[in-house]
Formats: sequence, structure tokens, C-alpha cells
Amino acid sequence: MRAFKAHLWGLAPYPYKKVEAPVKLDQNESPFDLPPSLKEEALRRLARLPWNRYPEIHAEGLRRRLAHLLDWPEEGIVLAPGSNLLILALAVAAEEVLDLVPSFPHYAHAARVAGTPRRAVPLLEGFALPLEALLAAFTGGVLFLPNPHAPTGALFPEEALEALAERAREVGGLLVVDEAYREFAGTDFRPLARQNPHVALLRTFSKAFALGGVRAGYLLASPEVAGVVREVLPPFVLPAHTAAILEVVLENPGYVEAVAAHVRAERERVYAKLRGHPTWQPYRSHTNFLLVRTPDAERAFRHLLAQGILVRRQDHYPGLFGCIRVTVGSKEEMDAFLKAAFEVAYA
Repeated sequence: MRAFKAHLWGLAPYPYKKVEAPVKLDQNESPFDLPPSLKEEALRRLARLPWNRYPEIHAEGLRRRLAHLLDWPEEGIVLAPGSNLLILALAVAAEEVLDLVPSFPHYAHAARVAGTPRRAVPLLEGFALPLEALLAAFTGGVLFLPNPHAPTGALFPEEALEALAERAREVGGLLVVDEAYREFAGTDFRPLARQNPHVALLRTFSKAFALGGVRAGYLLASPEVAGVVREVLPPFVLPAHTAAILEVVLENPGYVEAVAAHVRAERERVYAKLRGHPTWQPYRSHTNFLLVRTPDAERAFRHLLAQGILVRRQDHYPGLFGCIRVTVGSKEEMDAFLKAAFEVAYA
């Protein structure tokens, strides 16, 4: 077969394998579905849509609503079916991709698919940000920086991001702060991006907004950056049904803080309990998950699964030997997880 570009042969698949379990704590989803009243309203709007017509070419109606809600220029907003597609578009457009090790794996995957050169800088001990090494390595292109960080849950200091933003300005690069978990940390980097056009923000509706199955995310950037990303994406990229659901959610966002408050409270409760575990070490988190180091990730994973609890192994990443990742679920789900966790016995 000679139909495809050589660099696309042998691409490793995205590191996820679907496993069924009664308690699902493996994908950093909201433990709660969209409130029934909002789901019913979204379904009513879907029924009124002309399904034979294309949606708006660049989701102009939603962009106007987001621009008003977020005090952001409409031309600086790009909507897409999930922030993953925005990451791919940025990787396609970038001269080079720079990120961390470990980090969200789609940054590296997107760079490989796009055929864009990529470099990565390892986290320091304790998952600290390697600021000096990043400043030296950031010579242009796009730097993807999740903050709070995945998969560790760490929150990097604002002063470090300010230094990286200034470096982006100096070298003509773009710092992309991935704010997927911002609602669980209480962070907001819009002021940084407002004052520096070399900073862009990625946000998602998949976590605190409880819309993981709908697939929707957006980019906040300068109009110039947003214009490039829009042209990399296909036209009519946001489906009409997704836009209708997002309209309902943006008109009724009150439930989001209730989801985030529950997650923060359960996260801290479970973290405190796990600190008393005889062999497991939880790490402080600012997200909707906890990274936990165990003596043996495979045995921990299999033990939990045997009790009907699905978590995510992370021990294939550099520096995460023995680690599993546990999404914060409902109180009942976390009680079941804690019970199973403390039943683990290693020889």
C-alpha cells in the first residue's frame, strides 16, 4: 500500500480500551448526567431543527453567546466537536509542538498524525513544572500546557505561566493552556490571554458541564490565531444538534457549580482517606481525578475490577510507575472504591 504518507504507518492507537464495570471511574467524566429538565428542553429544540439543512458554517450563534458570557471577542472563539479536534488543528498548523512528559497523550498523537516535529520536556520530581527547561526549549511553534495538569492533577503556578507567555511573545510562538479541569481548580487564565495574543485557551464541555457524550469544546484566542484554526477545521464542523444542546446549557449553567462542588468535596474526602492506606500513595489533585501510586498498578487495577470498579492504569507513562488514575464519582461510587482499595493485600 502506497496510498498514505509514510509517517502515518505504524501509528500507535490512542491508549484506551473499553472495559465494562458497574462503577466506571476511568475517563474523568462527570458522575452526573445533564439535569432531566435541561435534557428535555434540548430534545424539544432538536425536534424543531430542520435536519436536512447544514448548520451554521462556524457556529456563529454560539460564538456570539460565548463572547457575551465570557467577555471575549467573537472572532477569537472557535467551537468544535471536542477539544481533541482543536488540538489536532493546532498541531496541523504548528511549525513544532512542545509539551511535557507525561502529559495528555493526544498532544503527542496529534503531532504524529499531522507530521509536525515534536519535543517534550520531563516533569521535575514531585510533578513540578520544569520552567527553565521549557523556557529554553520553547523557540517557536505551539506549547501545549494543561493546567491543572493531566495525568498528575498538579496545578502549576501562575507566575510560571506568565513567564512562558512572555517567552511565547519573544519567539513568536503560541502557548496553549488547556483548561479542561478549570472548574475543579477555580482557575481562569483569560486575563493572561487577553493581554498577550501569543496565549490561547482550550476549554471543554465534557467534564464539569457533564456533556462527555455530546463532544464539544472551544478555543479562546486572538482573532488572528482563531482565524487560522477555523480554516484548518472543516466548514460546518459543529453539528446542529450539538449547537442546540449547548444553547440550552449556556442558558442554564447553574448546575455546573453544583457538579464541581461535589467533585471537589469528594476529591478531598477520598484523598484524606487514602493517605491512611498502608501501601498506596495519593497525590494532591486540582482536577476531577486522583493519581494514586501503588506497589503494582496491574494488580491494583485487577483487584478493583474484580470488585466491579474500573480505574485507569497510568504506569506506562514515564515517572508514573505503579500509578492508577481514579475519577471522582458519586459518593456511593467513591465509598465502593475506598472499600475495595483498603481490601488490597500485597505479599
